[in-house]
Amino acid sequence: MLTRSFVLASALSAALLAATPAGAASLDIVGLINAYRASPQQCQGERLAPLPALAAPAALGRVRIGTGTFLEQALERAGYPVEHAEAVYLSNVADAGAAMTLLRENFCDKLLSADFAAAGAVRTGDDWVVLFARPLHEVPLPAPTVLDAEVLAAVNAARAVPRRCGEQPFGAAPPLRWNTALTEAALAHSSDMAAHRYFSHEQKNGSVVDDRATRAGYAWSRIGENIAAGQKSVAEAVAGWLDSPGHCANIMNAGFDEMGLAYAVNPERGRVYWTQVLGRRR
Repeated sequence: MLTRSFVLASALSAALLAATPAGAASLDIVGLINAYRASPQQCQGERLAPLPALAAPAALGRVRIGTGTFLEQALERAGYPVEHAEAVYLSNVADAGAAMTLLRENFCDKLLSADFAAAGAVRTGDDWVVLFARPLHEVPLPAPTVLDAEVLAAVNAARAVPRRCGEQPFGAAPPLRWNTALTEAALAHSSDMAAHRYFSHEQKNGSVVDDRATRAGYAWSRIGENIAAGQKSVAEAVAGWLDSPGHCANIMNAGFDEMGLAYAVNPERGRVYWTQVLGRRR
């Protein structure tokens, strides 16, 4: 999300607009922000306790944001993938002290947000972009060797009790068994989605779950697939499926008696893609 610029309408001499060395503006402004956060402050009528200092990663001083550029993509290109970021634009500002004055007067909510862990700035002449970010964290995923036990426990616990999937009621269903061929089909699809950064049951080559299960050597009489993206654990992925009527119906379908599941992580953004394949043999 981009925060609208605040424009300071004073004129500045050419001497005050000398170019700032790369990274210096970012370090200067983050130092002032952290000094501000270190003391109790008043913001929008609320008294706030001191907050932890923000990191000052060098990448935030290298970000280039052009017309039509998404902030998250610009940060990723600069080598700093984020979960969330915001930018404040300042114009006609002579130095870091003047920039900080404007930030305190107009954006104290950004300065004092516990939602951010890092800050930085890019200065071009008298124009500043001040960035606030929360970096993308490494996903605490289970090792593939123990994935089967964790997934089966979560899915079979859901199947063990009656539930409604949207408007459709389901009785309790027998537990599923783990199947390595279905897991191979699930991994093929998760890997393809992660590599090409898309989210769909159909791959770019037109293949669907039926094709992938067959290629993996699973002779099926019934086949189904659930996919998800962005969830950071097995529990989160399964919970998301249970909240979605169609995915929930797949999980509760007593016509399935085996399943496989796999995830893959996009190497650039760290986004996780999940695939669950459910089946019954012929």
